[in-house]
Amino acid sequence: MGKNSDTGGRTAANPFRWVRSTYRRVQTFLTDETDDTPLPDVLVKSVNDLEGVFYHLDALRKHLFRAIIFLSACVLISFVFASRIVDLLAKPIGGIQSLQAIDVTEPISVFMRVALLSGFALAVPYIAFEIWLFIAPGISPKARIYGLLSLPLVGVFFIGGMMFAYYFFLPTALPFLLEFMGISTIPRPSTYISFVTRLLFFVGLSFEFPFIIYVLASMGLVRAKMLANQWRVAVVVIAVVAAMITPTVDPVSMTLMMAPMLVLYAVSIGLAYIAARGHSE
Repeated sequence: MGKNSDTGGRTAANPFRWVRSTYRRVQTFLTDETDDTPLPDVLVKSVNDLEGVFYHLDALRKHLFRAIIFLSACVLISFVFASRIVDLLAKPIGGIQSLQAIDVTEPISVFMRVALLSGFALAVPYIAFEIWLFIAPGISPKARIYGLLSLPLVGVFFIGGMMFAYYFFLPTALPFLLEFMGISTIPRPSTYISFVTRLLFFVGLSFEFPFIIYVLASMGLVRAKMLANQWRVAVVVIAVVAAMITPTVDPVSMTLMMAPMLVLYAVSIGLAYIAARGHSE
């Protein structure tokens, strides 16, 4: 009888022991100091230690695998409301009735493309979390904590970029595209949704620039002073990127695209400064 009760007590205590050990592992992961080794020395050491390179590649493979699994689950969840998102995306052009399909597979391809985009939007924070888990051992404890706390902003920035493209960019670009040279245009669902989803995706991705700069600054690869000094080059690069993303060549659309990207560049300089302080402490 006593033996059974001891076993039951140990079993009951196991969950608490697991919580304690998990807490200690997380605490160690967030506070463990790293070697402040210059990047060139790290690269030389990595080349000489091929076993370490294969270890990191295997770790990266595991992180990417988990991210793909989560992305697939989010895409499946998106199947529930993908048709409503298609209706929403068609509103700037007059609704779904303004589109005319000429291929029997177009509705399915449109549905899948929208489900993939919405699934990616849902999975972005977790994908960033897996990237953070991979690089966290190489950055300072303070930078790890800042990076962990900023992960929700990854989803906010991505969705914010898509909302900007939908509410501010599409209403400006579509009339120019549809009324160019006075030619009547009846868009196909596949071409229109492909155009819109591609635009939303790349604009949303461009809004992730501050987080990417923060990560690079945490690793010591980018410095706030360097970004501030190279602002002229940044303006030229942003103009080129805006021209590539913008489907039209009119200056109004390019200005609408460049304005938030310039603001995000300024935000990136501030984040790089914060990351550098965390890296130095």
